[in-house]
Amino acid sequence: MLTLTRGFNNKLFSNFNLPKPLIRPFLISLMASSPSYSTGSPYQAPQKRVGTHNGSFHCDEALGCFMIRLTNKFYNAEIVRSRDPQVLEAMDAVLDVGGVYDPTRDRYDHHQKGFVEVFGHGFCTKLSSAGLVYKHFGKEIIAKELQVDEGHPDVHRLFLAVYKSFMEAIDAVDNGINQYDTDQPPRYVNNTHLSSRVGRFNLDWIEPDQSAEKENAAFQRAMALAGSEFLDSLRFHAKSWLPARSIVMECLQARFDIDPSGEIMVLATFCPWKLHLFELEEELKIEPSIKYVLYQDDRSKHWRIQAVGVAPDRFESRKALPAQWRGHRDDELSKESGIPGCVFVHMSGFIGGNQTYEGSLAMAKAALKL
Repeated sequence: MLTLTRGFNNKLFSNFNLPKPLIRPFLISLMASSPSYSTGSPYQAPQKRVGTHNGSFHCDEALGCFMIRLTNKFYNAEIVRSRDPQVLEAMDAVLDVGGVYDPTRDRYDHHQKGFVEVFGHGFCTKLSSAGLVYKHFGKEIIAKELQVDEGHPDVHRLFLAVYKSFMEAIDAVDNGINQYDTDQPPRYVNNTHLSSRVGRFNLDWIEPDQSAEKENAAFQRAMALAGSEFLDSLRFHAKSWLPARSIVMECLQARFDIDPSGEIMVLATFCPWKLHLFELEEELKIEPSIKYVLYQDDRSKHWRIQAVGVAPDRFESRKALPAQWRGHRDDELSKESGIPGCVFVHMSGFIGGNQTYEGSLAMAKAALKL
């Protein structure tokens, strides 16, 4: 029987700069498989075993094994790598092998004929073993990191956000799903994504040592990389994405206090706003849509007026700043617009500036009418 307890290397942890609230479960999940390691926890239960296949590995089972060991049920699990049906039958959980998907028995394979499980919530990408683990245990993992109950609304928001921005791509790559519907070849090769980097941990065909110990050590490295990036994504969404969403939500709800049109939004605190604005407009059925967003530039202290794009990744604006303002600056722009304190308007009309909040708001109101 091959396990990951052999050849464990503590030097792996020197490569990760994890935030303090996340480092303990990260260390436990990787180090608990070492027979010489003890967490000092009073909750020492009989060690459970999680099976996955040996041989070449992919990102999905490496990440799936990492995540399942963050759960209460499998927090101290030993990872056993084998394709022997009798060995797998004795496991407490099995990932990415065995031809069975049955969460009641903790069997999480996705290769069998007829498997069509998806994440739900509007997502239709076929799940990999990592996606299956996340679907069934993701909320528990997130709630533990936030130190709140699973029923907390922030847990559900993060559950969906982390799947959308991190997990779905791993599911799609493992299942061979193209990112775009096209019969044209890609314009360039991208081998920098997580699934590709994990794949490079597999033993090279010219490696003279093809032993199980060497292979298992490589799988440990794959788990460490995939797991650290998962935790990093979760940290970003909890510490940055979620607060920004709350700010945009509050400012969006106050839009009619800014202007009766409801088409101007002011960011009381600057934050990444574009993606949140589009998602919240759709979620809340906002009509009419926001045309201009005002915020203060931290460096110059001037106020910016930015035209909202037609889509988060498009340069075209819903309503660009007036053509007669574009390319002008300072007094020339103030004279052209009839608004004092103007600083600039970009040649494309997607952004402009004014020395004061009142001036930027006047520019936005005037631009709506031109």
